[in-house]
Amino acid sequence: MTYQEFLNRTHFSKEEMLAFSQGNLVDDPPHELAKVPAPPFLMMDRITKVEKQGKKGLITAEKDVQIDEWYFQCHFRDDPVMPGCLGVDAIWQLLGFYCCLNGAPGSGRALGSREIEFSGQIRPHNKLLQYEIEVRRFTMLPEQGACLAIGTGTVTVDGELIYRVEDAKVGLFTGIGYQGYPNKTENHFGGILNR
Repeated sequence: MTYQEFLNRTHFSKEEMLAFSQGNLVDDPPHELAKVPAPPFLMMDRITKVEKQGKKGLITAEKDVQIDEWYFQCHFRDDPVMPGCLGVDAIWQLLGFYCCLNGAPGSGRALGSREIEFSGQIRPHNKLLQYEIEVRRFTMLPEQGACLAIGTGTVTVDGELIYRVEDAKVGLFTGIGYQGYPNKTENHFGGILNR
């Protein structure tokens, strides 16, 4: 699809999310376009709604729970449960995707959250995860080559609210991507992010 079509979309299929994770969804990106993680770390199967209202917005997504998910096989032996950190990461992944949908260039990075609360769990025989993020602030910072999104996200499993992530923060930053892995290039070392 064209970049303009991408910016105007309000939902994305599993195939489109897979293509985006590989950098193959948008034919004509005008700048560095962030990616969501590729499977098995991609934590959603489809984006079901995107609403943009100036500096605020909404993004919702779903993931079908599979009995043989990689994390059920190791977390924990004889007590399979999806790690809560993966639900939190799904919120960050969706905030980063929201930044892309608003025209932000750069590579995405999770920047934290104010409070995380777990009140339930995800097991191998559950069926559907639903994510909802109310974006309360989206800001482009062109002079810094960055953008920032802050939102509160929830995770629901089979209709029951089990996680809440208050004020999750994600930024996109230009010039920090590490292409060419595993070869050493300009950004092959980590550490403090200069922003």
